[in-house]
Amino acid sequence: MVKMGKDYYDILGIKRGASEDDIKKAYRKQALRYHPDKNKSPGAEDKFKEIAEAYDVLSDPKKKDIYDRYGEEGLKGGGPSGGGGCGGPGTFSYTFQGDPHAIFEEFFGGRNPFGQFFGARNGGMDEDMDTDDPFARFGMGGGGVGGGMGGFPRSFSSGMGGMGTHSSVVKKQQDPPVVHELRVTLEEVLSGCTKKMKISRKRLNPDRQTLRIEDKILEVQIKKGWKEGTKITFPKEGDQTPTNIPADIVFVLKDKPHSTFRRDGSDIIYPARISLRDALCGCTVHAPTLEGKTLTVSTTDIVQPGMKRRISGEGLPYPKRPDRRGDLIVEFEVKFPERLSQSARDTIAQVLPRS
Repeated sequence: MVKMGKDYYDILGIKRGASEDDIKKAYRKQALRYHPDKNKSPGAEDKFKEIAEAYDVLSDPKKKDIYDRYGEEGLKGGGPSGGGGCGGPGTFSYTFQGDPHAIFEEFFGGRNPFGQFFGARNGGMDEDMDTDDPFARFGMGGGGVGGGMGGFPRSFSSGMGGMGTHSSVVKKQQDPPVVHELRVTLEEVLSGCTKKMKISRKRLNPDRQTLRIEDKILEVQIKKGWKEGTKITFPKEGDQTPTNIPADIVFVLKDKPHSTFRRDGSDIIYPARISLRDALCGCTVHAPTLEGKTLTVSTTDIVQPGMKRRISGEGLPYPKRPDRRGDLIVEFEVKFPERLSQSARDTIAQVLPRS
């Protein structure tokens, strides 16, 4: 009995004998689910590569035929008598050397299919992608419109052939993403806002050879509670030339320093400076909020180093639950006197214990 080694059908979640359309549908679903840009779980990158290898084999009739008869060992040259004789796979030897991201790009027609169908203004957004298959709602499964590869029209995918075959068509490469830092205030994160960002980029003229400089306004919708580092992608809005695929424009949120508060996730921290006397005898602090209110925080306890008071619901909205908010944390900072008179020293020495 031939040892199967890797079960490519099981990797794609289909049964042996699956049709060409079934194989395409399975790859589309699994590749979107485990793409490392969307799936941050450990092992997602390896799974994504394994899915690409399975599709590379099963989408190519010659490789698929050898695999179906002799398994992974036969496919990779480990069959009977080194792969020859007795009806074996002969001198055929396969090693997956492809780039799983390149296979993904060729299948979907771009590195970022997510951004093409979500958010007319913001393109793709890292945090809010909850679906495994964003193409399903558009009826683009399997052969899709016109029977093209991965649900794209056949005119788009013609000339590509199987993923394991060489094409005479030279594919354009997409330029690397152009990343811009987008600074926002804590007040803007609290309420949400729209930022209008002007970009200048090269665009092809109708002759498809000469270029012009074009300005465009991109509207970036900042949702309540978005965290620093959130990425908003506008697909293919970069420079265009006769030989490239325009780069994606990516905005990365960065918090502006605040004069009063620090941010800790969805919580905000207010440093309340108090005197040594207040720390020992009790005090009242008037803590501001982002909305302009003032909250009274009193303590009769001795303020210990690092002491904090938490006021629930006065922080920033949670990104996934904008109807709920984090907390305002009052962080006490004791200001020690720079000098003391001798009488004050004597009084403190009499009142305070040595240990």
